[in-house]
Amino acid sequence: MTRQIVSVIVPRQDYQRDKMAAVVPVMERSLCGSLETIETSHRTRASALMTSLNVARIRCVGDPEAVLLESWESWLLAMQVHSAVFAAASTDQAFVTCKIRQEERQLDSTGPQFYLNPGTWVDAFYLAVICRETEHLDMLARVPMSLLRDCGGVADDYAYAWVETLQSFWLRRDDLRTHLVRAVDLSTPEHARVLDGEEMSKLQYPPIMMIYRFLRKDPAGFNEALADAVRWHKEYWTADEDRMQNIHGAVAIAPLAIACLAKANGIPVEVETDYLPQALLDFGWRGEFDA
Repeated sequence: MTRQIVSVIVPRQDYQRDKMAAVVPVMERSLCGSLETIETSHRTRASALMTSLNVARIRCVGDPEAVLLESWESWLLAMQVHSAVFAAASTDQAFVTCKIRQEERQLDSTGPQFYLNPGTWVDAFYLAVICRETEHLDMLARVPMSLLRDCGGVADDYAYAWVETLQSFWLRRDDLRTHLVRAVDLSTPEHARVLDGEEMSKLQYPPIMMIYRFLRKDPAGFNEALADAVRWHKEYWTADEDRMQNIHGAVAIAPLAIACLAKANGIPVEVETDYLPQALLDFGWRGEFDA
């Protein structure tokens, strides 16, 4: 008997679309300026990381399903920038050649830098999953943990355990279960030191449970975890007026990435929401660009 699929619908909060759209050209100019010197400047690499991802997010305010070419180009660019800085940091050569906006760039190697923290690595991993870029994922999965620990920043212990979980998952290592259990244990609010308990429980913990359900090949459990993740994402980003207009809330990047993994592996996604842009979830621009 075929199971009837019943979608869970989670509406996204309203954004001031005209105001957001007016910001895009300003952000694009800033991003273009950063890309001009990304090959040699650490400062502009940090700026390019932040701005490229925010441009991708803000385009999905006016294009919630990410069906426009400009939206896909923005997500692809954010992925390229995030992958490039880690490729440059983990090479033993003087430089690496990376494609950014369809142009080959030679980025000077760096080693650990302040912007190469676990949070940036996780964003890079999610973006590569969303863009289905296996070569970038292979590279990211081999970034040494020492590089992230030596970046000079401070992160909660769960952040390192989650990076190790994702690396083990992608490389199919035998220690995956060990790292996953540790990530679950360390993602509880009482272990939060840098993040507050609310962010830990509503934004960081849910993707871990999604991976757990995915690994158990449990479609119903996975979609329940995905629905919870999106609801908690919305709860967090609508808790007050400032958060409601914060562009970080426009797309639930972590749940989106893991939903992309699930869909690529035959698990139906039964949650409908603008927090998960449909064209990104469906990989609607497959084959249009060489990343």
